[in-house]
Amino acid sequence: MSCIGVSHLSKSYGSTKAVDDISLSVRPGQVFGFLGPNGAGKSTTIKMLTTLIPPSEGSLSILGIDAVADPLRVRHKIGVVLQQPSYEPTLSVEKSFDKYGMMWDVPKKERKKRTEQLILDFDLEHIRKKRNEDLSIGQRRRVQVAREFMHDMDLLFLDEPTVGLDPGARRKLLDYLKKKVETGLTIFYTTHILSEAEYLCDEIAIIDRGRIVTVDTPDALKSRFGNKKTIRIRLQEKRQDVQGMLSGISDCEIDFEGGTNITIHSEQSEMVLLRVLETLSNNSVDIEDLSAVPTNLEEIFLRMVRDAPDN
Repeated sequence: MSCIGVSHLSKSYGSTKAVDDISLSVRPGQVFGFLGPNGAGKSTTIKMLTTLIPPSEGSLSILGIDAVADPLRVRHKIGVVLQQPSYEPTLSVEKSFDKYGMMWDVPKKERKKRTEQLILDFDLEHIRKKRNEDLSIGQRRRVQVAREFMHDMDLLFLDEPTVGLDPGARRKLLDYLKKKVETGLTIFYTTHILSEAEYLCDEIAIIDRGRIVTVDTPDALKSRFGNKKTIRIRLQEKRQDVQGMLSGISDCEIDFEGGTNITIHSEQSEMVLLRVLETLSNNSVDIEDLSAVPTNLEEIFLRMVRDAPDN
C-alpha cells in the first residue's frame, strides 16, 4: 500500500491551474523529495496533501485514508511543518514543547521525556529558557521542526525545513531525519537546496508550472543525464566576441555568463574541450581557470525545468 497515493490531482483558482493533473505514489519508510522553482505548485500540492485545502479534481489517499472524504482522520496521523513561521511568542522553548504535546494528548511524563530528548537532539539546551520571540530566525526554525516530534506520526511533511539554518545545523537536521526514517517514518520533503535532496531523498519528483516533469531516484536521474559532463571556463578578461568564436562547435550546449564565464555541457566532453581550447588559443583568449565535473543533481534540475514543455 502506498503511503501517499495521488491520482490526476488538480487545483484551480478561477481560470488558473496551480496544480495540473498530477499523479504520485510514495512508498512507506522513505524520504520523498518534491522539487520545483518558485510558483511551480509545490506549496499548493502540500496544502492538498495535508488536507488544508481541497482539490478541484482527482483523488487523494493518505495512509490508506481517503483524504478528501475524511480529512480529520488524516490529520491525526501526520505531522506538518510549513514554510510559514509558527511559534508562541511569549512561551519559552521548553514550555512551547510541553504545550504542543498537550495539544496532541501526550501524557505529562512522556511530554517531559520527549522535551528533554528533543532539546538534546536539536542542540537547544542553551536557549531552552528563552522566549520564542527572542530567538533568531534559524533558532525558531529549529524549534518549529523539533516541536513536531513531540507527537507520534506515520507521515511527516516538511516544507523548506532548513530555511535560516547554518550549514552545521542543516546537516544535523538531515542526519536526524535519516535516523527517523530508519524507524519507519515516511517524509515528504521540499527544498530549494539540491544538495539536500541528493543527500537525503530516496526518490524525487520535479514539478514545474503545476505539472510533474519526472519522478526518479537521485542515482537514476544522474545515470540518465550523467553521461554529460560540465566544463567551466573562466577567462582572464571580458571578451564579447567569444560567443561568436565558439558558435560553430557541435555536440555541446554552451552558456555564456557576463563575458568571462563559459559553461559547456557535452557527452563528448574531451573532444569538445580540445576544440574549445584550440579556438580560444587561436584567437589569443587567455584562460584563468578551467574545471570539468560530472553533471550533478542541480544541473539536471535546472535543465529539466528549462526544457519542460509549456503545455
